[in-house]
Amino acid sequence: MPILPIDTGRYGTPEMLKIFEEETRVQKLLDVEAALALAHAEVGNIPKKDAEKIASMASTKYVKVERVKAIEKEIKHDIASLVRALSEVCGPSGAYVHLGATSYDIVDTTNALQLKDALDLIEKKLADLKGILQNQAAQHKETIMIGRTHGQHALPITLGFKFAVWGYEVNRHLERLNECKKRVLVGKVSGAVGTQAGLGEHAQQIQEFVMKRLGLHAAEISTQIVQRDRYAELVCIYAMVASSLENFATEIRELQRPEIGELFEAFEAKKQVGSSTMPHKQNPETCERVCGLARIVRSLSTPAFEDMITWHERDLTQSSAERFILPESSVLLDYMLNLMCNIIANLRVDEQRMLQNVSLTQGRAMSEAVMMALTKKGVNRQEAHELLRKLTIQSAQEKRDFKQFLLQDKFVSSKLTEKEIDQALNPKNYLGTAIKQAEKFAKS
Repeated sequence: MPILPIDTGRYGTPEMLKIFEEETRVQKLLDVEAALALAHAEVGNIPKKDAEKIASMASTKYVKVERVKAIEKEIKHDIASLVRALSEVCGPSGAYVHLGATSYDIVDTTNALQLKDALDLIEKKLADLKGILQNQAAQHKETIMIGRTHGQHALPITLGFKFAVWGYEVNRHLERLNECKKRVLVGKVSGAVGTQAGLGEHAQQIQEFVMKRLGLHAAEISTQIVQRDRYAELVCIYAMVASSLENFATEIRELQRPEIGELFEAFEAKKQVGSSTMPHKQNPETCERVCGLARIVRSLSTPAFEDMITWHERDLTQSSAERFILPESSVLLDYMLNLMCNIIANLRVDEQRMLQNVSLTQGRAMSEAVMMALTKKGVNRQEAHELLRKLTIQSAQEKRDFKQFLLQDKFVSSKLTEKEIDQALNPKNYLGTAIKQAEKFAKS
């Protein structure tokens, strides 16, 4: 009976769940055993016909998951159970199964195979997200909105500029994931404690043959396990990606508040229910889900760090933790990316409300533009700043347009004409390179 929400089908995409389901993992373990037997035959350690027999039977078509689990229930060892189940179906050739190997030659190499497939999916979805953000940046490169710092109105930006900021962040994650592959996607055939003693004089060739056949890098050196700094790095990058997604989702949630009302998650008006009791509710539920799941992905970095610590050449403390860490982090991040692609592709944008919000401070948000206009007239920058600071406070206290205070101030009006003040107060005239930066990202 399923318990965790990944198992119940609440979270996770079918393609990522397939990578980590039990039968897929058993098949990957068998793939490694098959590659090992063929490698032994390649260097002349075992007869070729026996290696080919092992390789042909190394399939869940013959080695049933149920049989492996039944043996494990008896002998209390997962890989030894797999070895026995494979040996059973290979007849006399079964004598050569797992020759010279230790359990974690098989486990760690299988981890790399699964992570390779998982990273392919995650990278594709990150690339999809980047593409969606590029489209949105192009579409909204001139859509003016207020920029906010400390939750307060700062200066005008464009929505396309905001999307470009997000997009370059996504691009950096693509670079990080691609760069870490050479360290993360590694397997090993090094035997007990890593000395390769049980593999004979051709040990290095065997390891290289196995990894080449499986499409992996060979660890430069290992003990009885691949060192866990590799997995810690990957899970940390996962956590960073998840945190970026939460950042984007949090921004959308904030901008969907009725007091702001600039961006909105898509809402299926015909069927979707926002609240069990309040019919009017249209909640940013998907963004909130992304935020909640990001906390889980980040939390998995802690046991990933702790798994770097092992007694001597190995102990079993990593094993139980990694059964959660690697599948959960991969499944949840992939699912979050899937959600975020849909969220951003289908965002509702209220451009009119954005313009209205720019005007909420009655022109005070353009105080820097006025200050810069004054400096161009030869006014000391510090003096202009202090003067405008006082005028903005008066404007806010009296709830009157900032322009009125600028026109009434003798010093300002002696330096700037009404037309120049209007130009300085027009948000369209103070976007800097925001549009160009959005365009640059859209075309990158």
